[in-house]
Amino acid sequence: GFEVATFAGGCFWGTELHFQRIPGVVATCVGYTQGGVPAPTYEQVCSGTTGHTEALQLLFDPSECSYESLCAKLLSTVDPTARNRVGNDRGTQYRHGIYSHTPEQAEAARRALELEQAKQSAPVVTEMLPARVFYPAENYHQRYLQKGGQNAAKNAPEKVRCYG
Repeated sequence: GFEVATFAGGCFWGTELHFQRIPGVVATCVGYTQGGVPAPTYEQVCSGTTGHTEALQLLFDPSECSYESLCAKLLSTVDPTARNRVGNDRGTQYRHGIYSHTPEQAEAARRALELEQAKQSAPVVTEMLPARVFYPAENYHQRYLQKGGQNAAKNAPEKVRCYG
């Protein structure tokens, strides 16, 4: 069966496209998680006052891609030592994180973060927390970069461009 995973990697448009391209990822949804306001809007989340981070929830087939490989992919798309920042996006709503749904996922996330820390000279600050309520973002955000013409095919080689 499929499993659920939740990741935050800065602007959720780019995070989604990175994961859409992975064989074994069967569905993606961008949204907001780890905050305190029920069903926040994009504008509320962007204000940085709700505590949410822009996130991606996905379904994957663990017989095709391991949860640990998904964690490693997330860490490869961010600077895991930069707090509340991915690329030019700054603020708590852009913090990166791995939000586990099971004890097995939490253990795999811990291992992935340990491997990443071994490669870094500064502390890795990627959050690792249990998954909380995930609120899907507004429809226009879903598959935003794919709708804008970027390649979402499995193993697509093109660089993910977050803006245009």
